[in-house]
Amino acid sequence: MRAVIPYKKKNAKSRLSNVMTKIQRETFVELMLKDVIGSMKEAGITNIDILTPSPEEVEDGLGVSVIEDEADLNEALNSYLVCQNEPVLIIMADLPLVRPKHIREIISSDEEIVIVPGKGGGTNILYIRRPDIFRVKYYNSSFENHCNIASQLGLSLAKYDSFLASTDIDEPNDIVELILHGKGLAREYAKNNFVKKEGGNGRVKYYPLQHSQKFLSS
Repeated sequence: MRAVIPYKKKNAKSRLSNVMTKIQRETFVELMLKDVIGSMKEAGITNIDILTPSPEEVEDGLGVSVIEDEADLNEALNSYLVCQNEPVLIIMADLPLVRPKHIREIISSDEEIVIVPGKGGGTNILYIRRPDIFRVKYYNSSFENHCNIASQLGLSLAKYDSFLASTDIDEPNDIVELILHGKGLAREYAKNNFVKKEGGNGRVKYYPLQHSQKFLSS
């Protein structure tokens, strides 16, 4: 099987711009990518492709293949899928909480499609046994889109339920979940750039060391 990670570093994670500078955000997404690659390799996946519009943004020495595609996410992934003749795992680069055991459980499923939903109706991970016939449709409630596509194609489907795998780091408060529950490079970077505030109505609160005094809470 193969795994593919869509990745963009330049001006990444704009929704974190009120708690991180541009340079911090670009460093952060690079570290999250490394965490995701590390979890997949530990799970036994060795054929990993990075799908990106800017190959120069992918650091050398990661032990992955880099595929350049400047098209939007759906077009780039569907062009990728049509060329595959083995199962494909699509995993987003902003999932530093994903553990190797999650990956192993997903790819060992008997179902033809396995979906890990993200917050707000997104799709964090998508395992496709028949990439020759399945085409993705991200954005606008992609979880429902992918469930409907599987149903229309008559493919068996499973939803993988995991708090850690479903937590993509998009919003400032997601960083709190990473600090509390994560491990790895991205978590260490977050811990070094945010300070815990004691007290506060039963919720954990952090604030950035630089750039903003906006609180993060969970």
